[in-house]
Amino acid sequence: MKCGFVSLVGRPNVGKSSLLNSILGMKLAITSNVSGTTRNIIQGIYNDEDSQIIFVDTPGIHKPTNKLGNLLNKKAYNNTEGVDIILFLIDISKGFGKGDHFILDKIKNKNIPIFLLLNKIDLVKNKSKLLDEIDQLKDLYDFAEIIPISAKKNDNINLLISCIKNKLDENDKIFSDEDLTNVSTRFIMAEFVREKVLELTREEIPHTVTCYVENYEEDEKLIHIQVLIVVDRDNIKKIIIGKNGSMLKEIGTRARKEMETFLGKQVFLETYVKTLKNWRDQEKYFLELGLKEDDE
Repeated sequence: MKCGFVSLVGRPNVGKSSLLNSILGMKLAITSNVSGTTRNIIQGIYNDEDSQIIFVDTPGIHKPTNKLGNLLNKKAYNNTEGVDIILFLIDISKGFGKGDHFILDKIKNKNIPIFLLLNKIDLVKNKSKLLDEIDQLKDLYDFAEIIPISAKKNDNINLLISCIKNKLDENDKIFSDEDLTNVSTRFIMAEFVREKVLELTREEIPHTVTCYVENYEEDEKLIHIQVLIVVDRDNIKKIIIGKNGSMLKEIGTRARKEMETFLGKQVFLETYVKTLKNWRDQEKYFLELGLKEDDE
């Protein structure tokens, strides 16, 4: 049985969460075309007949502008320690930029296999140009594999899994076959709401909005979920609520559909919006919002 830990790293918005969802065949991590969507460290557990691979989806590494940004970078770096393979994703439609060079410098001395994944090949029209770029990228580092993929279209995902298995040792399973992730159902429900906020309100950056479940109650017929949406400015609160509550209603409607698909049960969802000024620079809110500063 091939078993091990695989970390996904890269700049914001290169498709790490989309890749995790594609590998698992289910929606576990939220996705958005706005950078910086992933905030917590999410483990997704892939099982098949001859392997168990624990994928660690990390926040996008970026230039921080507040204490939260520093914490997210720290978590991402720390979660490249103790893993068996690093999957380094880039957005190949935009090329290998300064931010990618910065990340490569941070991870290249880990002494473990690093796969360079060229994501979003579906956006590259000139495939011959892609081959030329691969030849150039080979000179940057002795990558264990360079694999063009499309997380969105599921292109080369089976090839990626096969290559990962080839680099993993024989080990006993760490988790049971029923385990899918290390994060709670409450966390995933809150993330569904945050995803819909990002989809529908593109005026503000993701780190100004967070969500958490205040109440989760289940009976035979229904799951009652209350989610608090936290922002740091009143004007953002107004955008999320919308005219006569129309935006908040649409956010709730879309999130509820995701929840019911995931849970397989009818959901009654209540959403609220609250302003907590400067929460991104205050440690006490990190604990409230599930962002513990525990990586020393």
